[in-house]
Amino acid sequence: MTRTSAHVDAPVADAWEGLVTTALLGTDRRTPPGSGPGPEAPVALLDAAATETVRRRAGLRPARAAERPQAAPEDPRPPLPPAAARRLALLLADRPGPSGGGRRGAAPDLMELLPQWLAAANSHGFGPPPHTLPALLDAARGRTDLRPAVLEFAGPRALWLARLNQDWRFALRSAPGGGAALPHVDDDERTQQLWQEGLFAERVALLSALRSREPASARELLATTWATERAEDRLMFLDSLRAGLGPDDEPFLEQALADRSRNVRATAAELLSALPGSALAARMAVRAEACVAVDHTQTAQATPTPTTPTAPTAQTTPVIAVEAPHECDPAMERDGVVAKAPAGRGERSWWFGQLIEAAPLGTWSRRLGGRTPREIVALPVADDWQGELHAAWCRAAVRQRDAEWSRALLGDPSAPEAGGPGAVSLAERAKLLGTLGAAERAEWVAGFIATHGLSEAFQLLGVCAVPWSGPLGRAVVDALNIARDAGSYPWSFSGVMGLAERCLDPSEAGRLDVLLAVPDEPENASPGAGGYWAEAFQRLVTTLRLRAAMAAELGAP
Repeated sequence: MTRTSAHVDAPVADAWEGLVTTALLGTDRRTPPGSGPGPEAPVALLDAAATETVRRRAGLRPARAAERPQAAPEDPRPPLPPAAARRLALLLADRPGPSGGGRRGAAPDLMELLPQWLAAANSHGFGPPPHTLPALLDAARGRTDLRPAVLEFAGPRALWLARLNQDWRFALRSAPGGGAALPHVDDDERTQQLWQEGLFAERVALLSALRSREPASARELLATTWATERAEDRLMFLDSLRAGLGPDDEPFLEQALADRSRNVRATAAELLSALPGSALAARMAVRAEACVAVDHTQTAQATPTPTTPTAPTAQTTPVIAVEAPHECDPAMERDGVVAKAPAGRGERSWWFGQLIEAAPLGTWSRRLGGRTPREIVALPVADDWQGELHAAWCRAAVRQRDAEWSRALLGDPSAPEAGGPGAVSLAERAKLLGTLGAAERAEWVAGFIATHGLSEAFQLLGVCAVPWSGPLGRAVVDALNIARDAGSYPWSFSGVMGLAERCLDPSEAGRLDVLLAVPDEPENASPGAGGYWAEAFQRLVTTLRLRAAMAAELGAP
């Protein structure tokens, strides 16, 4: 009796570890609980392992008798259509196979389609079948990028389960306020109580929710406790003011410029510089104007273009002269300029870049002779300051969401340099594209791919809206086809191919059927590349048709 009680009371984790140890040692050397040595020991071990597996997968772990938990809350959302429910089970059951040295085969990667399926299901307002909740939470536990969509789809019952299973506690941290219902916008008493007494995550969720509905009320709520908050908390709360940022926030942010925390001061300065009409932006404009001017005493030979043919006499254009600041005074530091330059960076260029980045972009047309952004960017810059000046203008265009300056800095996608004079990196180009509308963004990237191929396009494709527009999708497929005809291995384009599987419009599948045949390999082609390309295109077409079927099952047009 004593032996049996000890076995029942043993922690579940110890029981599982004991079974694993027995399996590793072998039943000849160690017998499983409740069984003696002999031919039946392996069967008893498997039976015990099966029982423990069911226990480990259960939402509530076995434990001593305790008060029964409250019933799970009701989910009022409509259930999934049967076909969509079956599809979800297939997506959740898929597991990535072992690496094949870069070769993925022709079968679609179902786990990569799960985010798209979740987004579509959430857009229709469906609720999940209850029996899929553990698998959904396990998937979100392993992939943080899935968590927002999974928790939205899983609904209130996922939070109920998360309180019963330690493995799913992330759901309580990821959900606003740990799943607690936020007070109504008109419930001042509960709002004040949660703000004064709530956990930090609950307070952040409350401030963010209130900011999205009533920006002024959120700012006033923050002001009531600002002086007593910890520095790291002030930084997080201040960051929530990005949503709905407007001129009414300026007085509060100006006060934050005197904060005792350097990070808080820097964030306040960044937010103020995103308001072109703010006093800080005006101060930065004065400082920046003192550093940049048109120098008519220096001229540079103009480069003729198709729209400006060569004149009978040499054409010249003025030059932008730069005089970087010689010191970073206390007033500059108060306005967010970081005095200490990073390792390997000159102090003057470091201060100069920060001033240009924070100055309103409207400053430069007035300062530089009424020229347009495109004309300003085309001007040569003296003394090798062009890279620093244009990089700062790029950061300013992104911060101020200025599409006209972004177009000027990006330049023509078919230009030899492709990135324009101011786009110093692919990351910078991607950020500039983010300030443009979805259609214009896709058109620019399509032009870039048509001229330069796919070797540098992956990061740019990542900022384009999904599904890709027709011209962008065709540009990607045409570039892949050109790479195939050149005899390259498809592994070099696996990232773009993976994006195409997720982002191409499913209606393009029929147009790709001609690419499924194994092409004739040119003499200089990589051995076997044609077969690999046919396999990759087969996977692409199959994935597109699967995405179309998924949309139909959810009732999408």
